[in-house]
Amino acid sequence: METFDYIIIGAGSAGCVLANRLSANPNNKVLVIEAGDEDKNFWIKVPAGFQKLLNHPTLNWNFKTEPEAGVGDRSIPIPRGKAIGGSSSINGMLFVRGQTLDYDQWAQLGNRGWSYANVRPFFSRIENFERGGDELRGASGPLNVADMRERHEMIDAFIEAGVECGFERNPDYNGARQDGFGYYQVTQKKGQRVSAADAYLTPVRTRANLKVIANARTKRLVIDGRRVFGIVYDTDGKEFEAHAERSVIVSAGAVQSPQLLELSGIGQPKLLQGYGIKVKHALVGVGENYRDHYTARINWRVKQPITLNQQARGLSLAREILKYFLAGRGVLTFTAGIGHGFVRTRPELETPDCQFFFAHASFGDINTRALEKEPGMTIGVCQLRPESRGSIHIGSVDPLADPIIRPNFLSDQIDRDTLVAGLKMARQIGEAPALAKYTVHEMKPGADCQTNAALLDYVRMTGATVYHPIGTCRMGIRDDAMAVVDERLRVHGLEGLRIVDASVMPTMPSGNTNAPVLMVAEKAADMIIEDAG
Repeated sequence: METFDYIIIGAGSAGCVLANRLSANPNNKVLVIEAGDEDKNFWIKVPAGFQKLLNHPTLNWNFKTEPEAGVGDRSIPIPRGKAIGGSSSINGMLFVRGQTLDYDQWAQLGNRGWSYANVRPFFSRIENFERGGDELRGASGPLNVADMRERHEMIDAFIEAGVECGFERNPDYNGARQDGFGYYQVTQKKGQRVSAADAYLTPVRTRANLKVIANARTKRLVIDGRRVFGIVYDTDGKEFEAHAERSVIVSAGAVQSPQLLELSGIGQPKLLQGYGIKVKHALVGVGENYRDHYTARINWRVKQPITLNQQARGLSLAREILKYFLAGRGVLTFTAGIGHGFVRTRPELETPDCQFFFAHASFGDINTRALEKEPGMTIGVCQLRPESRGSIHIGSVDPLADPIIRPNFLSDQIDRDTLVAGLKMARQIGEAPALAKYTVHEMKPGADCQTNAALLDYVRMTGATVYHPIGTCRMGIRDDAMAVVDERLRVHGLEGLRIVDASVMPTMPSGNTNAPVLMVAEKAADMIIEDAG
């Protein structure tokens, strides 16, 4: 049995940050345990390769939700990265901080030190923004944040269509305001993905005080009374135990962090007892408060063969591959969303409540991202701040078994109303002169789908997530019965245990979640170091 100062469970976005920052002090002995493999797969580095990773048999956990009536009794994929770098090694690379009010709300819920004014410096610390730094943006951080290397006439037309519909151009939605249309910023450098592992972990893997074990599954926490002393993990079919002098830090993500706590006897007593698990510490909020970004899509057939549908096959693809390897340019640098729109579906709102993802492409199956043969374009519509809440809990005492994911999508009226309103706005944008000159007709939901009821039915039957699970070990004050961690991310009622990942977010950030996770980890690292004295 080895002893460390800190044990980090999970080498995803948060775990990579923590490994870097905590091991910077040579007196700290740090262990990182990762269930997935090394991040050496070719498709991890190629931005367009994310489409091949969304259902990858070994680099993705390939979780699915339980079928629910609210989404047509469908089981919806919840991809999660299973490799060094975690989901930052398979995601769409979009860098979105969110809005000021997101973090001010966290603070107003009683989480001191989490207002936007408090967290903004940590966002800046993350970034090496290629345009340069200022009072809002960082330019000396470990993570390269770039503008899209490629432009396309249809993305330009999408932005212009937004302007024609009364919205503003916004070249930096991570700056002073989020509203408006433009190109997304991405975690890439010279046309290659930059994961959290690339930015934070790989540069320090040679530190003598840092040990990283891949292909190792943490089975349970070691608990004695009210203190967590270490972990039991499995690798190569052998079981090992490791102890932590200062802290065990769970960074397994919003799906698996609550799973590990429950397998260790931390959670809802009735649920644990139902599986024959001894209750070590009762915390009823474990696994609750699950939220995710549910998205509907509207697409059109396009007149000209200038979309990714054509560029990504045959001789065109061969030319694009050559362009990529010679210059780091071309369609292989494109990612999940290329053009953005952040809009308000109601005039009384102070900030955007809806996010658009535009791609000059159309997909036969959105879950596999299989491109159609004929040219097309798509606008994805995402409600930024969903109120529907679900749960993630164990379904077995087997650590290798998938947890039970019940998202309860579209259960809240505001979610339903916002997505219907967002689809209507997306349709207006697609029909604006700048884009209308490219389109033949609307394919889905189609011209016959006009009423609110029909649009909502379409949302229920075709929507999916954009893979942003949060909240299952949420941060909150001790008097909040559903809170799992305090404002310093310490598990309520236990010593030696912290949780640092998207699961601690009490509410959803207004946008993609990778940047907020990195911010949480940067702030957590400072707090851990400060508490160590």
